Amino acid sequence: MKFSYFYERAVARQGSEQALLTRMPQLASPEALSRLSDDRFLAEMTRCVFRAGFAWQVIENKWEGFEAAFAGFLPVYWQQVPPERLDELARDVRIVRNPQKIATVPINARMIVEASEQHGGFGRFLANWPSSEQADLLRYFKKHGARLGGTAAHHVLRRVGWDGYILTPDNLTAMRNHNLLDASPYSQRGAKQIQQAFNQWHAETGLPYSHLSRILSMTIDVKG
Repeated sequence: MKFSYFYERAVARQGSEQALLTRMPQLASPEALSRLSDDRFLAEMTRCVFRAGFAWQVIENKWEGFEAAFAGFLPVYWQQVPPERLDELARDVRIVRNPQKIATVPINARMIVEASEQHGGFGRFLANWPSSEQADLLRYFKKHGARLGGTAAHHVLRRVGWDGYILTPDNLTAMRNHNLLDASPYSQRGAKQIQQAFNQWHAETGLPYSHLSRILSMTIDVKG
């Protein structure tokens, strides 16, 4: 199905094309993404891990405490942090004291450090990964990171400005309603169908993947 159908529907729901365009996500240029320090990626991964299944605003309200408790999220330190330091964090009132989620930080730090060493920075690693292969990037996060399955990795990528889609309930409903998805979005078959649809729409429109994702979600609801 051509994306023009979804675009026109989203414009109608928003009231005008201008109203639609003001709701598009902000993107980072490859240069800006490459310049982003590794600690910011670990911070965003931790933020999204803690937000999963929790009230997002609670995490946002405590985020200054998270930054202080995790001492700025320096991956080189956290990849080999002593176990007793994690035990201390599980009692730290500045953060949400969830031991399982705290334990993800060293694993995700290690993933960042390894990719950073190979590519000259985790931001450069992401900047060089094409949006047309997002499904593979999501598999990379799930394999090498911790609790970055589901939509957690999608939200990490969106927050740092990488150009990609998010599998919101609205987007999945829209794709299923138009027979573009007939499998679990987290299965290999479903991930391939989703990637193919977005690749086709990008080739058709030239729009960023994140804009395609947001517009698609607006054909169902105002979220996405």
